[in-house]
Amino acid sequence: MSLSTVEERVRDAIGVRLFTVLAWVPERKALRRVHSSHPAEYPVGGEKTVEVAAGWLEKCITAQQPYLGPDRAAVREIFADHDLIEGLGCGSIINVPVIADGRTLGVLNILDAEGAYDDDAVVVAESLAPLAVSALLDLEKENR
Repeated sequence: MSLSTVEERVRDAIGVRLFTVLAWVPERKALRRVHSSHPAEYPVGGEKTVEVAAGWLEKCITAQQPYLGPDRAAVREIFADHDLIEGLGCGSIINVPVIADGRTLGVLNILDAEGAYDDDAVVVAESLAPLAVSALLDLEKENR
C-alpha cells in the first residue's frame, strides 16, 4: 500500500491537517521524511535528529509506544518546529511507530487542530500503522 493511501485512510478515520511519515535510520539515529501532505513546508528527504526531545525518541522508537500531544503546549514541549506546526493550524499530534518483526521502521505523524485527538484517536491511529509497513520496507531496500 502506498503512503498516500495510508494518508487517505488516516484522514477518513480520524482527520488530519498535516501528515508525514518518517523512516527510522538506526545507524544515524535519524528520522528521514519519506512522505508529506505539505511538501513545501515539510519536504520529502528532510531529516530530524536533535529536533525532537530525547524522551520522544525513547518512547516512540525504542519502546514502540504512540505519543499523544493533545494541545499546543504538548507540541511545543517536544517539537522544535512548533511555530511552523502552529502556522499550519495544528495544535494536536499523534505519533505512531510503524513496526515489523519487532523492529521500528518509522513513525506516522498525524496532526490536526488543538484538541482534535484523544486516546480513542490514538487507538485508531495504531490500528492503521501496519498499513505503512510494506512501503517502508520497500524504501529500506531501495536505500541499501
